[in-house]
Amino acid sequence: MQALILAGGEGTRLRPLTSSVPKPVVPLVDRPFIVFVIDWLRRHGVDDVIMSCGHLAEGVRDVLGDGSGVGVRLRYVEEPKPLGTGGAVKFAEQWLDERFLMLNGDTLTDIDLTAQLAEHARTGARATLALYPVEDPSSYGLVRLEADGAVREFVEKPAPDQIDTNNISAGAYVLEKYVLDLLVHGERASIERDVFPRLVGNGLFGHVCGGYWMDIGTPQRYLEATFDILEGNVATEVGERMGSTYMCVEDGVDSEGRIVPAALVEAGCRIGKGARIGGRAVLERDVVVGEGTIVEQSVVMAGAQIGAHCHLNGCIVGPDVKIGDHCVIEDMSVLGAGVSLGEGNTVSRGARLFPGVSLPDKALLF
Repeated sequence: MQALILAGGEGTRLRPLTSSVPKPVVPLVDRPFIVFVIDWLRRHGVDDVIMSCGHLAEGVRDVLGDGSGVGVRLRYVEEPKPLGTGGAVKFAEQWLDERFLMLNGDTLTDIDLTAQLAEHARTGARATLALYPVEDPSSYGLVRLEADGAVREFVEKPAPDQIDTNNISAGAYVLEKYVLDLLVHGERASIERDVFPRLVGNGLFGHVCGGYWMDIGTPQRYLEATFDILEGNVATEVGERMGSTYMCVEDGVDSEGRIVPAALVEAGCRIGKGARIGGRAVLERDVVVGEGTIVEQSVVMAGAQIGAHCHLNGCIVGPDVKIGDHCVIEDMSVLGAGVSLGEGNTVSRGARLFPGVSLPDKALLF
C-alpha cells in the first residue's frame, strides 16, 4: 500500500523548535516526529511512502534518507511554491498508485487505517475520509453523514445550534487516483474545500474511527502528545518499550538523583545528587542536570546542560541549551536550540526564546 504524507508546512506555531529544523523531524520523545507517522502506516501494510515537502525539505531528506532505516521505501516531492493540500497531491500525481492514502503530516494517531481501507473497498467509494469524534467540535469543521456512511454535508465553524455531530476530519484519506482529475497541475488548491464538496453525493464516504488522535502543532499539544506516548495512551513502539512501568532509563545514564515515572532518559545523561526527573519527563541523549534540580512535565533535548537547583515544569528545552543555576523555566515556555541563560533567570508565561539567544544573570524575572 502507498501513502502520500503532506509535510510542507513551516510549523510556525511550534517555533522556535522549527526555526531551523523542519517540523517533520522535530524530536518527539526519542525519534523524529514523522517516524511515528511512518511506524503507524507500516503497521497497516504501507511500504511505499511519498513525502511532499516544501519548507527546509533538504533537512527532512538528510534525517530520513531513503526510508530503509524506518522500514519503508521513501521518496520525496518538493513543491516549488506552496500549493495547498490539493495542489500538493496533484504535483505528486505521476508517482501515485491508482489507490493511495493521503495524510496530513502533523498528527499523532493510532486510528485503524486497515478498517478504513476495507470500508472504502466495500462501498466502492471514490474517496473515504477518516472521521474522529471530539468532545468539543465547535472549533473544527463538522462532517455530517447519511445512514450508509456517505458524506451529506460539511459545516465550517459551526454555530452552537448547528452542532448535531461531533465527527471531524482526521486528515487521513483513501483516494482513487482519478479524483485528481478535478485539480489543475501547478495551481494552488485545497482538497478539503475544492475537491471533497464536489464529491458529495458522488462517491464520498466517511469512516468513523476510534483510538487516539492529536494535532501536535502547538507547544501545549506537543507536550500532551509526549506524555500520552510515555503513558501508553497512544499505541506506539515507544509505549511498548516503556512497558507497564512507564519508565525507560537507557544504559550509560549516570544518576545520583531520582527518576520517577513516567520518564524516558537516554544514554549519556548525567543527573546530579538530589535531582529529580519526572513524572512526565524526557531527557534526550547527553543531557546534564545539576544538583537539586527538578525536571517535571518537560522535554529536554539532546546536549542541553541545566545548572544546579533549577526547576523546569511544563516547558520544552531545545538542543544544546545552557541554563545557569537557580533558574525557573515553566508555563509552556520554549527555549530554542543553543539558547544560553545565566543564573537566576525565570522564563514563564509561554515565553519563547529563539535559537542562539544569550541572556546574562537575572535578565528575566517573570
